[in-house]
Amino acid sequence: MALAPFHPVNRPVFLVPLLVLIAALLLSLWHGPAFLAVETAINDWVLQTFGAAFAVTSVAFLFLLACVALSPLGATVIGGPGATPLLGRWRWFAVTLCTTIATGILFWGVAEPLFHLDDPPAMLGLAPGSDAAATFAMSTMFLHWTLTPYAIYTVPALAFAILYYNRAEPFSLSSLFVPLIGRRAHGLTGTAIDIVCLFALVAGMAASLGAGILALAGGIEGIGRFSGGATLRWTIAAAIVGTFVVSAALGLQRGITRLSLLNIWLFFAVLLFVLVTGPTGRLPVLGGEGAADYAATFLPRSLGLDVDADWHRQWTIFNWANWFAWAPVTALFLGRLAVGYTVRAFIAVNLLLPALFGAVWMVIIAGTTITLDQQSGGSLYAVLTRVGPDPLLYRLFSELGGGLPVLALLIAAIFLSYVTAADSNVSAMSALSTHGISPETPEAPLWVKIVWGATIGLVAMILVAAAGLDGIRMMSVLGGFPALFVIGGAALSLLAMAVRGQHRAAPASAE
Repeated sequence: MALAPFHPVNRPVFLVPLLVLIAALLLSLWHGPAFLAVETAINDWVLQTFGAAFAVTSVAFLFLLACVALSPLGATVIGGPGATPLLGRWRWFAVTLCTTIATGILFWGVAEPLFHLDDPPAMLGLAPGSDAAATFAMSTMFLHWTLTPYAIYTVPALAFAILYYNRAEPFSLSSLFVPLIGRRAHGLTGTAIDIVCLFALVAGMAASLGAGILALAGGIEGIGRFSGGATLRWTIAAAIVGTFVVSAALGLQRGITRLSLLNIWLFFAVLLFVLVTGPTGRLPVLGGEGAADYAATFLPRSLGLDVDADWHRQWTIFNWANWFAWAPVTALFLGRLAVGYTVRAFIAVNLLLPALFGAVWMVIIAGTTITLDQQSGGSLYAVLTRVGPDPLLYRLFSELGGGLPVLALLIAAIFLSYVTAADSNVSAMSALSTHGISPETPEAPLWVKIVWGATIGLVAMILVAAAGLDGIRMMSVLGGFPALFVIGGAALSLLAMAVRGQHRAAPASAE
């Protein structure tokens, strides 16, 4: 029996983000208000100074991907004409969707449209709660959850896939810069890029897990009508971390793929329940009006030309910064899945199909939320302003007549949504902090996955106990600042490869 290959840990990439995260955590616990104030000031500076850069590059990515799809590069088979796919198309889509969507679409699909419905930008002159505000809310959900955010993921993931499989570059973010500066991309600069992006993702995952723990605890306590306190929260954290570490340890085929398939069927079950029990008749009209407004205002609204500058920064640019922070490391995992498929197929599975799913989700979930809030005179928005976004998802399903089985289904969907995103990212994080990863030996050592998984869980629980989620979440958003340049470099590399013709033609049947 052959022994598994030995992969030594990449010490700077592994240790530096770990130590910086611990230091930042200790600072936030020791001088929480001061730490948060400094973070907030830096965050405001980034959004004000580089907001236009986030907006312009995000739109440019969509045009770049359209050009790549239509260019000769679009016919290139990732890994070469004889490459064998890791996954069938359905499994590939399931893993891709669940890696990128996490729990955000569950909670913000309900909470965000209420902000836009009942507190629209003053510049538009819309009456809160009106039909015009409802159209704006739906249009904004399309903007924030369909094409543009998935373009932020697709650009670096596609560039990495071509470089990793077709040009045999290392499993590192520095590989994204090889078409621009050659082998000089690998070295101290490349290591620094890996460290910064890995830290941003770990911080973001910890904050997301902390919020997920609170939401799951609230749901379980609501069903059981009891107060579980710290014991319940630790139990939930242990269950989530244990599940995604085991899934990541089992690898792509046996762990990550199976959980992703289960998760996507739970998503469909949630959509079906809302369709059957909700105000379905209003949804096609609201969705159509929102889609028309989205298409008509896409460019000016993406660039913040027709809405208040503060609203644009706090919503659109803040969202893009968050997606940017997660995208570089996530792109390594998404790129790894692409072998054996054409560039055009990659764009379809990573951009078009997730965006279509996001649009359907928003029409059904956000559309139902908007309709019920209008019919009730703003009762859901009152809950949002009084106690925050976490209870809204449960409140929506309760109003639709969801009893114990439906709420249990919802809790399972929330649980798996985080797990399926986390196991993919833990796999990529562990590979990034390990030497010797290649298409033939793609998995990092188990102990590295365990360390990253346990760290994320421990940080999340400390934050929950200290009510410090805002600070660590802002750190992850600040990670979008350096990621802006990383993904911008990836976009230039992708453009360079398309222009220079650094690809191999693929047979049409691979499409």
